[in-house]
Amino acid sequence: MFEASTPHAADRRELTAAQRSAVAELLRVSPVADELGRRFVRAGHELHLVGGSVRDALLGRLGDDLDFCTDAHPDETLRIIKGWAESIWETGREFGTIGAQRDGLRLEITTYRAESYDQVSRNPVVVYGTSLSEDLKRRDFTINAMAVSLPEHRFTDPHGGLDDLSARVIRTPSAPSESFGDDPLRMLRAARFAAQLRFAVHPDVHAAMGRMAADLDRITAERIRDEFTKLLCGADPVTGLRLLVDSGLAERFLPELTGLKLEIDEHAQHKDVYEHTLTVVENAVSFEAEGCDFILRMAALMHDVGKPATKAAAPDGRVSFHHHEVVGARLTKARMKAMRYPKDVTAQVTALVALHLRFYGYGRGEWTDSAVRRYVADAGDLLTRLHKLTRSDCTTRNRRKAAQLAADYDALEDRIARIASAEDLARVRPDLDGNAIMELLGVPPGPVVGRAWKHLKEQRLEHGPLDRDAAEAELLRWARAEGLIT
Repeated sequence: MFEASTPHAADRRELTAAQRSAVAELLRVSPVADELGRRFVRAGHELHLVGGSVRDALLGRLGDDLDFCTDAHPDETLRIIKGWAESIWETGREFGTIGAQRDGLRLEITTYRAESYDQVSRNPVVVYGTSLSEDLKRRDFTINAMAVSLPEHRFTDPHGGLDDLSARVIRTPSAPSESFGDDPLRMLRAARFAAQLRFAVHPDVHAAMGRMAADLDRITAERIRDEFTKLLCGADPVTGLRLLVDSGLAERFLPELTGLKLEIDEHAQHKDVYEHTLTVVENAVSFEAEGCDFILRMAALMHDVGKPATKAAAPDGRVSFHHHEVVGARLTKARMKAMRYPKDVTAQVTALVALHLRFYGYGRGEWTDSAVRRYVADAGDLLTRLHKLTRSDCTTRNRRKAAQLAADYDALEDRIARIASAEDLARVRPDLDGNAIMELLGVPPGPVVGRAWKHLKEQRLEHGPLDRDAAEAELLRWARAEGLIT
Protein backbone atom coordinates (compact mmCIF):
# COMPACT_ATOMS: atom_id res chain seq x y z
CA MET A 1 0.00 0.00 0.00
CA PHE A 2 1.22 3.49 -0.79
CA GLU A 3 1.92 5.98 1.97
CA ALA A 4 0.52 9.48 1.60
CA SER A 5 2.98 12.36 1.54
CA THR A 6 1.13 15.52 0.61
CA PRO A 7 0.04 18.71 2.41
CA HIS A 8 -3.38 18.27 0.85
CA ALA A 9 -3.75 14.88 2.54
CA ALA A 10 -1.87 15.57 5.77
CA ASP A 11 -4.90 14.78 7.90
CA ARG A 12 -5.50 11.41 6.20
CA ARG A 13 -4.23 8.29 7.91
CA GLU A 14 -4.61 6.20 4.76
CA LEU A 15 -4.95 6.68 1.05
CA THR A 16 -8.19 7.73 -0.55
CA ALA A 17 -10.31 5.27 -2.48
CA ALA A 18 -8.96 6.80 -5.70
CA GLN A 19 -5.39 6.13 -4.62
CA ARG A 20 -6.22 2.60 -3.53
CA SER A 21 -7.86 1.89 -6.88
CA ALA A 22 -4.58 2.81 -8.54
CA VAL A 23 -2.69 0.16 -6.61
CA ALA A 24 -4.08 -2.67 -8.70
CA GLU A 25 -3.12 -0.86 -11.89
CA LEU A 26 0.38 -0.10 -10.65
CA LEU A 27 0.89 -3.66 -9.44
CA ARG A 28 0.62 -4.74 -13.05
CA VAL A 29 4.00 -3.16 -13.73
CA SER A 30 5.44 -3.10 -10.21
CA PRO A 31 7.65 -6.19 -10.69
CA VAL A 32 9.65 -4.24 -13.27
CA ALA A 33 9.24 -0.82 -11.61
CA ASP A 34 10.15 -2.09 -8.16
CA GLU A 35 13.08 -4.07 -9.50
CA LEU A 36 14.36 -0.95 -11.22
CA GLY A 37 13.81 1.05 -8.04
CA ARG A 38 15.87 -1.41 -6.00
CA ARG A 39 18.75 -1.12 -8.45
CA PHE A 40 18.76 2.67 -8.03
CA VAL A 41 18.54 2.42 -4.23
CA ARG A 42 21.45 -0.02 -4.12
CA ALA A 43 23.45 2.48 -6.16
CA GLY A 44 22.63 5.21 -3.63
CA HIS A 45 19.97 7.02 -5.68
CA GLU A 46 16.22 7.71 -5.65
CA LEU A 47 13.71 6.61 -8.27
CA HIS A 48 10.08 7.70 -8.64
CA LEU A 49 7.29 6.85 -11.01
CA VAL A 50 6.16 10.31 -12.02
CA GLY A 51 4.00 12.58 -14.14
CA GLY A 52 1.63 11.14 -16.70
CA SER A 53 2.26 7.59 -15.53
CA VAL A 54 0.92 8.36 -12.04
CA ARG A 55 -1.94 10.41 -13.48
CA ASP A 56 -2.96 7.63 -15.86
CA ALA A 57 -2.66 5.00 -13.12
CA LEU A 58 -5.06 7.03 -10.97
CA LEU A 59 -7.40 7.27 -13.97
CA GLY A 60 -7.16 3.51 -14.53
CA ARG A 61 -5.54 3.88 -17.96
CA LEU A 62 -1.87 3.19 -17.38
CA GLY A 63 -0.16 2.07 -20.58
CA ASP A 64 3.13 0.38 -21.33
CA ASP A 65 5.16 3.61 -21.42
CA LEU A 66 6.39 4.54 -17.94
CA ASP A 67 8.08 7.77 -16.84
CA PHE A 68 10.52 7.92 -13.94
CA CYS A 69 12.59 10.67 -12.36
CA THR A 70 15.79 10.29 -10.34
CA ASP A 71 18.61 12.21 -8.73
CA ALA A 72 21.05 10.13 -10.79
CA HIS A 73 22.60 11.86 -13.80
CA PRO A 74 22.42 10.16 -17.24
CA ASP A 75 25.85 8.51 -17.00
CA GLU A 76 24.92 7.02 -13.63
CA THR A 77 21.55 5.89 -14.95
CA LEU A 78 23.28 4.11 -17.82
CA ARG A 79 25.56 2.27 -15.41
CA ILE A 80 22.61 1.20 -13.26
CA ILE A 81 20.48 -0.23 -16.10
CA LYS A 82 23.29 -1.68 -18.22
CA GLY A 83 22.94 -5.47 -18.31
CA TRP A 84 19.40 -5.25 -16.89
CA ALA A 85 17.56 -3.44 -19.66
CA GLU A 86 16.86 -5.45 -22.82
CA SER A 87 17.63 -2.37 -24.91
CA ILE A 88 18.75 1.20 -24.20
CA TRP A 89 18.49 4.44 -26.20
CA GLU A 90 19.95 7.87 -25.54
CA THR A 91 18.00 10.10 -27.94
CA GLY A 92 16.81 12.28 -25.02
CA ARG A 93 20.16 12.42 -23.28
CA GLU A 94 20.60 16.18 -23.81
CA PHE A 95 17.43 16.65 -21.75
CA GLY A 96 18.62 14.22 -19.10
CA THR A 97 16.52 11.29 -20.32
CA ILE A 98 17.66 7.72 -20.87
CA GLY A 99 15.27 5.23 -22.44
CA ALA A 100 15.11 1.50 -21.84
CA GLN A 101 12.93 -1.52 -22.49
CA ARG A 102 12.19 -4.41 -20.16
CA ASP A 103 9.49 -7.11 -20.30
CA GLY A 104 7.52 -5.26 -22.98
CA LEU A 105 7.54 -1.94 -21.07
CA ARG A 106 9.15 1.24 -22.41
CA LEU A 107 10.85 3.13 -19.59
CA GLU A 108 12.08 6.73 -19.66
CA ILE A 109 14.29 7.75 -16.76
CA THR A 110 14.96 11.48 -16.40
CA THR A 111 17.27 13.29 -14.02
CA TYR A 112 15.52 15.80 -11.72
CA ARG A 113 15.16 18.97 -13.74
CA ALA A 114 14.72 22.66 -13.13
CA GLU A 115 14.45 23.74 -16.75
CA SER A 116 13.07 27.06 -17.95
CA TYR A 117 13.07 29.33 -20.97
CA ASP A 118 15.20 32.45 -21.09
CA GLN A 119 12.11 34.38 -22.30
CA VAL A 120 13.75 34.84 -25.72
CA SER A 121 14.88 31.49 -27.13
CA ARG A 122 12.60 28.82 -28.54
CA ASN A 123 14.25 25.96 -26.66
CA PRO A 124 14.34 25.08 -22.97
CA VAL A 125 17.45 25.57 -20.90
CA VAL A 126 17.97 22.27 -19.09
CA VAL A 127 19.40 22.50 -15.60
CA TYR A 128 19.57 19.43 -13.37
CA GLY A 129 17.63 19.72 -10.14
CA THR A 130 18.57 18.31 -6.76
CA SER A 131 15.27 17.16 -5.29
CA LEU A 132 11.93 15.60 -6.15
CA SER A 133 10.05 18.64 -4.86
CA GLU A 134 12.00 20.93 -7.18
CA ASP A 135 11.31 18.61 -10.12
CA LEU A 136 7.57 18.42 -9.42
CA LYS A 137 7.24 22.18 -9.06
CA ARG A 138 8.60 22.81 -12.55
CA ARG A 139 6.07 20.46 -14.19
CA ASP A 140 3.25 21.79 -16.34
CA PHE A 141 0.12 20.91 -14.37
CA THR A 142 -0.71 19.63 -10.89
CA ILE A 143 -2.21 16.43 -12.32
CA ASN A 144 1.23 15.70 -13.77
CA ALA A 145 3.11 16.68 -10.61
CA MET A 146 2.55 13.56 -8.51
CA ALA A 147 5.09 10.83 -7.82
CA VAL A 148 5.36 7.34 -6.33
CA SER A 149 8.72 6.31 -4.86
CA LEU A 150 10.15 2.92 -5.80
CA PRO A 151 10.26 0.39 -4.37
CA GLU A 152 8.63 1.91 -1.23
CA HIS A 153 5.45 3.12 -3.01
CA ARG A 154 5.38 6.41 -1.11
CA PHE A 155 2.90 8.81 -2.72
CA THR A 156 4.00 12.45 -3.11
CA ASP A 157 1.56 15.17 -4.12
CA PRO A 158 2.77 18.61 -2.96
CA HIS A 159 0.49 20.63 -5.26
CA GLY A 160 -2.89 18.96 -4.83
CA GLY A 161 -2.85 17.06 -8.09
CA LEU A 162 -5.05 14.30 -6.72
CA ASP A 163 -7.72 16.82 -5.70
CA ASP A 164 -7.57 18.40 -9.16
CA LEU A 165 -7.74 14.97 -10.77
CA SER A 166 -10.86 14.24 -8.76
CA ALA A 167 -12.35 17.63 -9.66
CA ARG A 168 -11.31 17.13 -13.32
CA VAL A 169 -9.60 20.50 -13.49
CA ILE A 170 -6.34 21.62 -15.11
CA ARG A 171 -4.25 23.88 -12.86
CA THR A 172 -0.55 24.80 -12.72
CA PRO A 173 1.72 24.02 -9.71
CA SER A 174 3.04 27.59 -9.66
CA ALA A 175 1.27 30.76 -10.80
CA PRO A 176 0.06 30.28 -14.39
CA SER A 177 2.00 33.33 -15.59
CA GLU A 178 5.21 31.87 -14.15
CA SER A 179 4.57 28.43 -15.60
CA PHE A 180 3.66 29.73 -19.07
CA GLY A 181 6.53 32.20 -18.98
CA ASP A 182 8.91 29.27 -18.52
CA ASP A 183 7.35 27.32 -21.40
CA PRO A 184 4.60 28.96 -23.48
CA LEU A 185 3.78 25.63 -25.11
CA ARG A 186 2.08 24.72 -21.83
CA MET A 187 -0.82 26.94 -22.83
CA LEU A 188 -1.44 24.73 -25.83
CA ARG A 189 -0.90 21.66 -23.65
CA ALA A 190 -3.67 22.88 -21.35
CA ALA A 191 -6.08 22.84 -24.28
CA ARG A 192 -4.71 19.47 -25.35
CA PHE A 193 -5.32 17.89 -21.95
CA ALA A 194 -8.81 19.39 -21.87
CA ALA A 195 -9.49 17.61 -25.16
CA GLN A 196 -7.85 14.33 -24.18
CA LEU A 197 -9.17 14.01 -20.63
CA ARG A 198 -12.41 16.01 -20.90
CA PHE A 199 -11.18 18.23 -18.05
CA ALA A 200 -11.98 21.90 -17.45
CA VAL A 201 -9.25 24.55 -17.40
CA HIS A 202 -9.08 26.49 -14.13
CA PRO A 203 -10.25 30.12 -14.58
CA ASP A 204 -6.82 31.48 -13.56
CA VAL A 205 -5.17 29.27 -16.17
CA HIS A 206 -7.67 30.34 -18.82
CA ALA A 207 -7.10 34.02 -18.02
CA ALA A 208 -3.33 33.63 -18.25
CA MET A 209 -3.67 31.88 -21.62
CA GLY A 210 -5.54 34.90 -22.92
CA ARG A 211 -3.01 37.40 -21.56
CA MET A 212 0.04 35.48 -22.76
CA ALA A 213 -1.14 34.00 -26.07
CA ALA A 214 1.44 36.00 -28.03
CA ASP A 215 4.24 34.21 -26.15
CA LEU A 216 3.40 31.11 -28.17
CA ASP A 217 5.31 32.79 -31.02
CA ARG A 218 8.51 31.78 -29.20
CA ILE A 219 7.77 28.10 -29.83
CA THR A 220 8.84 26.22 -32.95
CA ALA A 221 6.24 25.18 -35.50
CA GLU A 222 7.11 21.52 -35.00
CA ARG A 223 6.37 21.55 -31.26
CA ILE A 224 3.11 23.42 -31.84
CA ARG A 225 2.16 20.95 -34.59
CA ASP A 226 2.74 17.95 -32.33
CA GLU A 227 0.61 19.37 -29.50
CA PHE A 228 -2.14 20.45 -31.87
CA THR A 229 -2.24 16.99 -33.45
CA LYS A 230 -2.70 15.42 -30.02
CA LEU A 231 -5.45 17.93 -29.25
CA LEU A 232 -7.34 17.23 -32.47
CA CYS A 233 -7.02 13.50 -31.80
CA GLY A 234 -8.37 13.87 -28.27
CA ALA A 235 -11.58 12.29 -27.02
CA ASP A 236 -13.26 15.72 -27.10
CA PRO A 237 -11.42 17.85 -29.68
CA VAL A 238 -14.15 20.50 -29.79
CA THR A 239 -13.52 21.52 -26.18
CA GLY A 240 -9.84 21.98 -27.00
CA LEU A 241 -10.60 23.92 -30.19
CA ARG A 242 -12.94 26.29 -28.34
CA LEU A 243 -10.19 26.96 -25.80
CA LEU A 244 -7.77 27.80 -28.59
CA VAL A 245 -10.16 30.32 -30.10
CA ASP A 246 -11.45 31.83 -26.84
CA SER A 247 -7.94 32.30 -25.44
CA GLY A 248 -6.51 33.78 -28.64
CA LEU A 249 -4.01 30.94 -29.07
CA ALA A 250 -5.53 29.87 -32.39
CA GLU A 251 -4.80 33.31 -33.81
CA ARG A 252 -1.07 32.65 -33.28
CA PHE A 253 -0.80 29.49 -35.40
CA LEU A 254 -4.21 28.68 -36.93
CA PRO A 255 -5.92 32.02 -37.65
CA GLU A 256 -8.21 30.40 -40.21
CA LEU A 257 -10.10 28.78 -37.33
CA THR A 258 -10.75 32.11 -35.62
CA GLY A 259 -11.63 33.58 -39.00
CA LEU A 260 -14.62 31.27 -39.27
CA LYS A 261 -16.46 33.51 -36.81
CA LEU A 262 -18.15 35.46 -39.58
CA GLU A 263 -20.30 38.41 -38.67
CA ILE A 264 -24.00 37.65 -39.02
CA ASP A 265 -26.22 40.65 -39.68
CA GLU A 266 -29.96 41.05 -40.11
CA HIS A 267 -29.63 41.66 -43.85
CA ALA A 268 -27.43 38.68 -44.68
CA GLN A 269 -28.39 35.74 -42.51
CA HIS A 270 -26.33 32.59 -42.96
CA LYS A 271 -25.26 29.56 -41.03
CA ASP A 272 -22.79 30.19 -38.20
CA VAL A 273 -19.72 28.79 -39.98
CA TYR A 274 -17.66 28.46 -36.79
CA GLU A 275 -20.29 26.47 -34.91
CA HIS A 276 -21.05 24.47 -38.04
CA THR A 277 -17.37 23.54 -38.36
CA LEU A 278 -17.16 22.33 -34.77
CA THR A 279 -20.25 20.20 -35.35
CA VAL A 280 -18.69 18.72 -38.49
CA VAL A 281 -15.61 17.79 -36.46
CA GLU A 282 -17.83 16.06 -33.88
CA ASN A 283 -19.65 14.24 -36.66
CA ALA A 284 -16.38 13.12 -38.24
CA VAL A 285 -15.24 11.65 -34.91
CA SER A 286 -18.46 9.63 -34.73
CA PHE A 287 -17.66 8.04 -38.11
CA GLU A 288 -14.27 6.71 -37.02
CA ALA A 289 -14.13 2.92 -36.82
CA GLU A 290 -11.19 2.73 -34.45
CA GLY A 291 -8.73 5.30 -33.17
CA CYS A 292 -8.18 8.83 -34.41
CA ASP A 293 -8.23 9.51 -38.14
CA PHE A 294 -6.27 12.75 -38.11
CA ILE A 295 -6.65 13.31 -41.86
CA LEU A 296 -10.44 13.11 -41.61
CA ARG A 297 -10.60 15.32 -38.51
CA MET A 298 -8.28 17.94 -40.01
CA ALA A 299 -10.28 18.00 -43.24
CA ALA A 300 -13.46 18.46 -41.20
CA LEU A 301 -11.84 21.35 -39.34
CA MET A 302 -10.56 23.07 -42.49
CA HIS A 303 -13.32 22.28 -44.98
CA ASP A 304 -14.93 25.74 -44.80
CA VAL A 305 -11.90 27.98 -44.15
CA GLY A 306 -12.35 29.44 -47.63
CA LYS A 307 -15.73 30.96 -46.76
CA PRO A 308 -14.58 34.26 -45.18
CA ALA A 309 -12.68 35.19 -48.35
CA THR A 310 -15.54 34.24 -50.68
CA LYS A 311 -18.52 35.58 -48.75
CA ALA A 312 -20.88 37.63 -50.91
CA ALA A 313 -24.37 38.96 -50.19
CA ALA A 314 -26.98 39.20 -52.94
CA PRO A 315 -29.55 42.03 -53.09
CA ASP A 316 -32.20 39.69 -51.69
CA GLY A 317 -30.08 39.14 -48.57
CA ARG A 318 -28.94 35.63 -49.44
CA VAL A 319 -25.29 34.84 -48.80
CA SER A 320 -23.05 32.83 -51.11
CA PHE A 321 -19.54 31.42 -50.88
CA HIS A 322 -18.74 30.57 -54.48
CA HIS A 323 -15.66 28.38 -54.97
CA HIS A 324 -14.87 28.42 -51.26
CA GLU A 325 -13.66 24.83 -51.57
CA VAL A 326 -10.96 25.93 -54.02
CA VAL A 327 -9.86 28.82 -51.82
CA GLY A 328 -10.11 26.59 -48.75
CA ALA A 329 -7.87 23.93 -50.27
CA ARG A 330 -5.23 26.58 -51.04
CA LEU A 331 -5.40 28.00 -47.50
CA THR A 332 -5.25 24.52 -45.99
CA LYS A 333 -2.15 23.60 -47.95
CA ALA A 334 -0.40 26.83 -46.93
CA ARG A 335 -1.33 26.49 -43.26
CA MET A 336 -0.29 22.86 -42.97
CA LYS A 337 2.99 23.64 -44.71
CA ALA A 338 3.62 26.43 -42.18
CA MET A 339 2.90 23.96 -39.37
CA ARG A 340 5.43 21.53 -40.88
CA TYR A 341 3.05 18.67 -41.56
CA PRO A 342 4.42 15.97 -43.89
CA LYS A 343 3.66 16.55 -47.56
CA ASP A 344 1.62 13.37 -47.93
CA VAL A 345 -0.62 14.25 -44.98
CA THR A 346 -1.07 17.80 -46.27
CA ALA A 347 -1.91 16.54 -49.76
CA GLN A 348 -4.63 14.22 -48.45
CA VAL A 349 -6.27 16.83 -46.23
CA THR A 350 -6.11 19.42 -49.01
CA ALA A 351 -7.69 17.02 -51.51
CA LEU A 352 -10.59 16.31 -49.15
CA VAL A 353 -11.22 20.03 -48.63
CA ALA A 354 -11.21 20.56 -52.41
CA LEU A 355 -13.64 17.68 -52.96
CA HIS A 356 -16.05 18.16 -50.08
CA LEU A 357 -18.68 20.04 -52.14
CA ARG A 358 -18.58 17.76 -55.17
CA PHE A 359 -21.54 15.69 -53.98
CA TYR A 360 -24.02 18.57 -53.79
CA GLY A 361 -26.14 18.60 -56.89
CA TYR A 362 -26.24 14.83 -57.17
CA GLY A 363 -29.74 14.76 -55.73
CA ARG A 364 -31.00 16.87 -58.66
CA GLY A 365 -30.40 13.90 -60.94
CA GLU A 366 -27.72 15.65 -63.01
CA TRP A 367 -24.98 13.07 -62.56
CA THR A 368 -24.16 10.71 -65.41
CA ASP A 369 -22.22 7.49 -64.97
CA SER A 370 -19.24 9.49 -66.21
CA ALA A 371 -19.65 11.96 -63.33
CA VAL A 372 -19.73 9.09 -60.85
CA ARG A 373 -16.55 7.62 -62.34
CA ARG A 374 -14.81 10.99 -62.09
CA TYR A 375 -15.94 11.38 -58.48
CA VAL A 376 -14.39 8.03 -57.61
CA ALA A 377 -11.26 8.63 -59.68
CA ASP A 378 -10.63 12.08 -58.20
CA ALA A 379 -11.11 10.79 -54.66
CA GLY A 380 -8.89 7.76 -55.23
CA ASP A 381 -7.75 6.25 -51.95
CA LEU A 382 -9.60 9.02 -50.10
CA LEU A 383 -13.05 7.86 -51.22
CA THR A 384 -14.02 6.32 -47.88
CA ARG A 385 -12.90 9.43 -46.01
CA LEU A 386 -14.73 11.62 -48.52
CA HIS A 387 -17.92 9.67 -47.85
CA LYS A 388 -17.48 10.33 -44.11
CA LEU A 389 -16.61 14.01 -44.57
CA THR A 390 -19.57 14.65 -46.85
CA ARG A 391 -21.97 13.00 -44.44
CA SER A 392 -20.40 14.89 -41.52
CA ASP A 393 -20.98 18.16 -43.36
CA CYS A 394 -24.74 17.73 -43.18
CA THR A 395 -25.60 19.69 -40.04
CA THR A 396 -28.96 21.17 -41.00
CA ARG A 397 -31.66 21.17 -38.31
CA ASN A 398 -34.29 20.79 -41.01
CA ARG A 399 -35.18 17.11 -40.61
CA ARG A 400 -36.68 16.81 -44.08
CA LYS A 401 -33.59 18.32 -45.71
CA ALA A 402 -31.24 16.20 -43.60
CA ALA A 403 -33.15 13.04 -44.50
CA GLN A 404 -33.08 13.95 -48.19
CA LEU A 405 -29.33 14.60 -48.17
CA ALA A 406 -28.72 11.29 -46.38
CA ALA A 407 -30.93 9.46 -48.89
CA ASP A 408 -29.15 11.14 -51.81
CA TYR A 409 -25.77 10.08 -50.50
CA ASP A 410 -27.02 6.56 -49.86
CA ALA A 411 -28.12 6.51 -53.50
CA LEU A 412 -24.72 7.74 -54.66
CA GLU A 413 -22.88 5.10 -52.67
CA ASP A 414 -25.22 2.43 -54.06
CA ARG A 415 -24.60 3.70 -57.58
CA ILE A 416 -20.86 3.64 -57.06
CA ALA A 417 -21.15 0.05 -55.86
CA ARG A 418 -23.24 -0.96 -58.91
CA ILE A 419 -20.80 0.61 -61.38
CA ALA A 420 -17.85 -0.81 -59.47
CA SER A 421 -19.32 -4.31 -59.76
CA ALA A 422 -19.16 -3.99 -63.55
CA GLU A 423 -15.99 -1.92 -63.83
CA ASP A 424 -12.72 -1.65 -61.92
CA LEU A 425 -13.47 1.74 -60.40
CA ALA A 426 -10.65 1.33 -57.91
CA ARG A 427 -8.21 1.57 -60.82
CA VAL A 428 -9.59 3.85 -63.50
CA ARG A 429 -6.84 3.58 -66.09
CA PRO A 430 -6.75 3.79 -69.89
CA ASP A 431 -7.61 0.59 -71.72
CA LEU A 432 -4.16 0.61 -73.36
CA ASP A 433 -0.92 1.03 -71.44
CA GLY A 434 2.13 3.03 -72.50
CA ASN A 435 3.80 0.12 -74.26
CA ALA A 436 0.71 -0.61 -76.34
CA ILE A 437 0.40 3.08 -77.25
CA MET A 438 4.02 3.27 -78.42
CA GLU A 439 3.71 0.05 -80.43
CA LEU A 440 0.47 1.06 -82.14
CA LEU A 441 1.57 4.62 -82.97
CA GLY A 442 5.21 3.75 -83.63
CA VAL A 443 6.48 6.50 -81.32
CA PRO A 444 9.22 6.48 -78.65
CA PRO A 445 8.69 7.36 -74.98
CA GLY A 446 7.89 11.05 -74.59
CA PRO A 447 5.15 13.68 -74.43
CA VAL A 448 3.05 12.10 -77.19
CA VAL A 449 2.62 8.92 -75.14
CA GLY A 450 1.52 11.00 -72.15
CA ARG A 451 -1.02 12.93 -74.21
CA ALA A 452 -2.40 9.71 -75.71
CA TRP A 453 -2.63 8.10 -72.27
CA LYS A 454 -4.52 11.12 -70.91
CA HIS A 455 -6.97 11.02 -73.82
CA LEU A 456 -7.68 7.33 -73.33
CA LYS A 457 -8.24 7.90 -69.63
CA GLU A 458 -10.78 10.60 -70.43
CA GLN A 459 -12.56 8.15 -72.73
CA ARG A 460 -12.51 5.56 -69.96
CA LEU A 461 -14.07 8.01 -67.52
CA GLU A 462 -16.64 9.22 -70.02
CA HIS A 463 -17.77 5.94 -71.52
CA GLY A 464 -16.55 3.19 -69.22
CA PRO A 465 -14.27 0.29 -70.23
CA LEU A 466 -13.52 -0.28 -73.93
CA ASP A 467 -12.50 -3.62 -75.38
CA ARG A 468 -9.11 -3.90 -77.06
CA ASP A 469 -10.35 -3.29 -80.61
CA ALA A 470 -12.44 -0.26 -79.61
CA ALA A 471 -9.56 1.20 -77.56
CA GLU A 472 -7.13 0.83 -80.48
CA ALA A 473 -9.63 2.39 -82.88
CA GLU A 474 -10.12 5.35 -80.55
CA LEU A 475 -6.38 5.84 -80.18
CA LEU A 476 -5.89 5.84 -83.98
CA ARG A 477 -8.80 8.26 -84.44
CA TRP A 478 -7.23 10.63 -81.90
CA ALA A 479 -3.77 10.31 -83.48
CA ARG A 480 -5.14 11.22 -86.91
CA ALA A 481 -7.01 14.21 -85.49
CA GLU A 482 -3.74 15.34 -83.85
CA GLY A 483 -1.85 14.95 -87.11
CA LEU A 484 0.40 12.24 -85.71
CA ILE A 485 -0.50 9.68 -88.38
CA THR A 486 -2.22 9.81 -91.72
